Amino acid sequence: MASSRLDKWLWAARIFKTRTLSAQACKNGRVMVNGALAKSSHAVNTGDKISVRKAPITFTFEVLMPITQRVGAAKVPEVLRNITSKEQLEYLEMTRIGRNAVRDRGTGRPTKKERREIEDYMLTPEYSGESFDGSAFENEEDDFDFDINDLPNDD
Repeated sequence: MASSRLDKWLWAARIFKTRTLSAQACKNGRVMVNGALAKSSHAVNTGDKISVRKAPITFTFEVLMPITQRVGAAKVPEVLRNITSKEQLEYLEMTRIGRNAVRDRGTGRPTKKERREIEDYMLTPEYSGESFDGSAFENEEDDFDFDINDLPNDD
């Protein structure tokens, strides 16, 4: 019976983009074979159940063919069968939908409209520092105990 290394099979079956990533997942305890944690050198055989924890869910696959050479995406169904539970797949779909949910106004980056309003506000002479002589405060009622025009100048 043919077998292959776990990290190599995970890479060849297109579960991870690189063999290094698959080996790291094994090292970090994110991969189980038949319910037991497995090292990257573990031999994979036909019929093995492999569980891979990739945030936010745990994918479960059944090995149909232990391979060592990477296959095209069209041939992946010949190599493995996805037996991930329906609850896990529904949870994955809900998290994908949740990422595109409406954000509360004022959180994150400003929208293009908000950015333009900020730029317009900052370019007004009173706030940009251009020709500031205190005249912006003359007609405003303020909370000071004194008149701002009575302050000595540094000139």
